[in-house]
This record gives sequence, structure tokens and C-alpha cells, in this order.
Amino acid sequence: MKVKAREEEKLSLTVNQQEKKTMTTDSKQTKNPRKCKQPINEESPLLPNQRGCDEQAVQEFNGASFAGAVFNLSTTIIGAGIMALPATMKVLGLGVGIGMIIFVAILTQASVEMLLRFSKVGKVVSFGGVMGDAFGKAGKVVFQLCILVNNLGTLIVYTIIIGDVLSGTSSTGVHHAGVLEGWFGEHWWNGRTFVLLVTTIFVFAPLASLKRIDSLRYTSALAVALAVVFLVITAGIVVIKFFYGGISMPRFLPNVSNIASVWNLFTVVPVLVTAFICHFNVHTIGNELEDSSLIQPIVQTSLALCSSVYILTSLFGFLLFGDSTHDDVLANFDTNLGIPYSYLLNDIVRISYALHLMLVFPVIFYPLRLNLDDLVFPSSRPLVSDNCRFALSTIGLISVVFVGANFIPSIWDVFQFSGATATVCIGFIFPAAIALRDRHQIATRKDKIFSVFMIGLAVFSNVIAIYSDTTALLKQVVSHGA
Repeated sequence: MKVKAREEEKLSLTVNQQEKKTMTTDSKQTKNPRKCKQPINEESPLLPNQRGCDEQAVQEFNGASFAGAVFNLSTTIIGAGIMALPATMKVLGLGVGIGMIIFVAILTQASVEMLLRFSKVGKVVSFGGVMGDAFGKAGKVVFQLCILVNNLGTLIVYTIIIGDVLSGTSSTGVHHAGVLEGWFGEHWWNGRTFVLLVTTIFVFAPLASLKRIDSLRYTSALAVALAVVFLVITAGIVVIKFFYGGISMPRFLPNVSNIASVWNLFTVVPVLVTAFICHFNVHTIGNELEDSSLIQPIVQTSLALCSSVYILTSLFGFLLFGDSTHDDVLANFDTNLGIPYSYLLNDIVRISYALHLMLVFPVIFYPLRLNLDDLVFPSSRPLVSDNCRFALSTIGLISVVFVGANFIPSIWDVFQFSGATATVCIGFIFPAAIALRDRHQIATRKDKIFSVFMIGLAVFSNVIAIYSDTTALLKQVVSHGA
């Protein structure tokens, strides 16, 4: 009887230990609910299997890191805008210009914070979902159309710039030799069409074929590093020219002499808005985080990093070229800078910027493909689960970008108009409208006052910007006709 009692006691202890292990495992799963999801990556099956979600998550994808998310969001922000910002200093002056960069960064942070807050309450995981929650299907469709206009136009501009840098351009009537043409002379293989075809097939297509945006974290880190390379080189040139006495005192305030110059101040608004637009990728990056609560610090870190790069780039670019700064400061690096190894530094700046845009391309392409698919196939299974649909949409969009970049000589004017319409809607008007709609009754009085201010400021400044750009464009057409 004693032996039997001991065996029963041992059996009871074993059962208790197993129950404790089970409870410990369950508590770990509860603490990290994101690991119970079945994330999709490049090797995921079309249909989920029936194995335990924790085991599959560990084997496939445990969530994006803080650093990877910061680099992806920073790459979303830093694009072609970095080259246009020095020209805003020429219009606004150094003091007002830097102040405006900080001001727009604060507005961006506030609009993203409101967007994320309403996403959480509405239990939606995308910007389009928040618009749909607030304004129904029509609101979601309007948002998706704005994404198509903004992102497709942005990608075509990036591709045109890459072609200009590598193969040269004659869009202004004066031929500017590209880097490859300057090195090897004019040949068929360094012509614009062939260079962009090679870039599309061997750079854009492979990067755009990745199904998770976190897969781009290393290329995004390199893209940010290349932007810093441009900044360091520009700062170095300024320091050298300063000792040679080639740097003059910059203007700190705008040069306002008549009413036309006042309206001209508002033309920088689309550039500043475009420079900070990142809202369409915030949810995508947040959804892949291991801890989704980190998205707010990630947004703040990315905005601080990009604002610092923007301020320093604008400062050194304007110090270097002054009132001769072009709308695209890259065009200033096509002449003798008046220092030793000037042309070598010019080539390094232009190549690093072209590589930077190549690496930014897939980060902007990702939400474009996602929103187009949701617009055309709203009831279908997720895009990453359908390899045929994923491949066709990727090939189709990349083909449109390639054709647009080859047949449109210059779309900087179109880029300005898209920045004053679709981009400002995505960045400021839509988040503010969501807060004013306040479907879940969570907006504070401060939120509503801020939203009214943001919409009023955006509409007023961009209407004037469109008017000024249109007037300048018409004058340019008339002068060419005469």
C-alpha cells in the first residue's frame, strides 16, 4: 500500500509540473500577441497551414526591429525633397526657412499621432481603413486615388532624375551630360532608355518583389547613409570654400518687394509638405513590428533624424550656392565648384544621390501596389497570398513608371501640382478630417481646433501655391512662344 501511495504521489507531482509548464507557455503567448499571427514573408505558402502559430512565427518572422522600422520610415520621408529644400532657403531666407522645416515636422508628428489614435479605436490597420471607418467606402476610395496620384508621380520623378544623372538631359534646351556620358562618351549603352531599362530589371524589379517592407531595412539604412554622404560632402565643400573666402553671408529673411513676391513665398509649401510625407507607410511598418506600441517613438525618431538632415542640407546648400541655388540643387553640381577635385566631388554627389533614389523606390512602391490592389480587388484575399496577382500588379506598375520616365521629359511642374493637391490631402487634410468627423467620440477640443487650423492652413497656402505656379508656368509658355 505504501508503494502504491508513493507512485500516486509521484504521478500527481508530474501532472502538476506539466500544468505549470502549460500555464507558463500560455502566459508567454498572451504577453506577445503579435507572435500568434501568421505573418507573410517571401516563402509563405498561399494558404496557411494548421501548425501552431508560435512555432511558425519563430521559424518565419518574429517582427520588425526598432532600427529597421526607423530606417524604412526615414527612407519614406527622405526622397527627392532633400534636393529641393535648399531652394526654399532662397525663397524664405535661412532663418524663416529652417523655422518652416521644424514647423512642418511638428505638424507631421501631430497628424500621424491623431491618425494612429483613431486607427486604434476603430480597430483598423491601414490609413485607407481609417478613412473607410470615418467616411465609408467613398472616403477610402478617395484616399486610394490620392495614393495613386502621389506615389506614381513620385516614382516617375525619381526615375527621371536617375536617368538625368546617369545619362544626361536636354529638357531645358541646354544639354547636361550625365555621369556615364562624361566618363565614356556618348554610346547606345549609356543612353537614357537602355540605362533605365537595366536599372528597372536589375534594381527596381528585385527590390519591388519583396513581400514584406521589413525586408527592405538594410537597403533603407544604406539609402539614409547615402543621403548623409551628400550632406557630408556639401558641408566639406562649404568649409573649404569658407577658408578660401568664397562663402558670403546668407539672407536670413525673405526678400519681399511687391505683392508678387509675397505670393511667391507660398510656392515652397508643396515642397515642404512633400519632404515630410510618410503617412501612407506608417501603418504598414507598424503592423510588422514585434511590439506595435513602438510605432510612436519610431515616428518621432524618424522625424527628428530627417529634420536634422534637411536643416543641415538646406543650410550648407544655401551657403554654398546662395541666390544661384537651382530648384533642384543637384543641377548646381554640374559646374566647377572652385575647389580642388571639383568634378570628382560632383560625380560622387550625383552618383550617391542616384543610388539613394534607387533604394527609396521600393519603399514608395510598396503602398502604391497595396492600395491599387485593394482598389481594384477589394474582396479578394490578401495580395501577398496570391502570387499571380502580386506578380502582375508589380510588373504592370513598374512598366507604367518605366514608360512614363522615358516619354515625359520633365514633370517637375506636375510634381509641384501633385504636392499641392494629393500630397497635402494625405499628409494633413485627411488626418484632420478624420478627427473632425470623430466617429468614435474620442477627439478632444484641442484636436478639433488643431484640425481646423491644419485644414485651413493647408487649403489657403496650397491654393495660393497653385495660383503662383500656374501664373509662372503661363508666363514661361508665353515667353517661349514670343
